[in-house]
Amino acid sequence: MEEREILSKVDHTLLKQTATWEQIKKICDDAVSHRTASVCIPPFFVKQVKEYVGDRMAVCTVIGFPNGNMTTASKVFETKDAVENGADEIDMVINVGLVKEEKDGEVLEEIRAVRAACPGKILKVIIETCLLTREEKIRMCKVVTESGADFIKTSTGFSTGGATLEDVTLMRAESGSNIKVKAAGGIKDMADAEEFIKAGADRLGTSRLIS
Repeated sequence: MEEREILSKVDHTLLKQTATWEQIKKICDDAVSHRTASVCIPPFFVKQVKEYVGDRMAVCTVIGFPNGNMTTASKVFETKDAVENGADEIDMVINVGLVKEEKDGEVLEEIRAVRAACPGKILKVIIETCLLTREEKIRMCKVVTESGADFIKTSTGFSTGGATLEDVTLMRAESGSNIKVKAAGGIKDMADAEEFIKAGADRLGTSRLIS
């Protein structure tokens, strides 16, 4: 697989708490230059980034990040604010505690509420696979399939682990044909990225493929 094809599937990401505008601007320049799928940055920078990149690059941001255990109302507010500021894509974190309590209906309702807050935008749902059992991962594949979201995503990159080939394979097998898969967290080089794509990932969230 050519490097250009791999990069076209990358959300070029910088979500560190210490990120400065100069660092954010640099990854925007890199994303535009290498024609990645998007640049993924914290909500604080969305307006500034959109003004900077214009139509040259899709702007992705994160909602309920990284823990996911905010109220639904706060996630909806965050989403609307991000869209108003120019976000093209939304990566939201589910409430893992609800999954552990088997309250899948509440998880579904929350995703649908965020979906309604970003009409016409791409919505990715982060299930934080490192915190879930296999059975819980399968249940979340079903929930996301029903939700109206566009993607199911492995990880925030801020918990105990990132994407694994096993998880991506499982998510591709258990999610509906209407759902794409995003692998994020720990993708270290082009060879690694290619393996995730072969396993079923349609998008990759990483900061390491462009130096």
